[in-house]
Amino acid sequence: QIELVESGGGLAQPGESLRLSCVASGPAYSNIIMGWFRQSPGREREFVAAIRQSDGHSYVEDSLKGRFIISGDNATNTVHLQMNNLRPGDTAIYYCAARTVPIFTIIESQYHFWGQGTRVTVSS
Repeated sequence: QIELVESGGGLAQPGESLRLSCVASGPAYSNIIMGWFRQSPGREREFVAAIRQSDGHSYVEDSLKGRFIISGDNATNTVHLQMNNLRPGDTAIYYCAARTVPIFTIIESQYHFWGQGTRVTVSS
């Protein structure tokens, strides 16, 4: 069982940046993938980005490339999501997720562990 705890959400104005963090604790899986999903009001949860712990290879949803950056720190079992030039459409609850199979996927049902989520609101 991996526990995931997110932090860093809050209120931002359009054009500003926020950095989300997710700390994983529990049994040490050697090659997990950690990712971020988000759910906006009235919409289904959608994939944002993911990173493979072993080699740092990452994948960001095409529509978010250039604004969102995912990074990891294996020493602290932490993954970060740097969100730049935020837009009102980025308003959502952001969830950290972990997958013990080291193959990238954007399908949420294929992630085995989830955090409670952190709320991001982008508004002027």
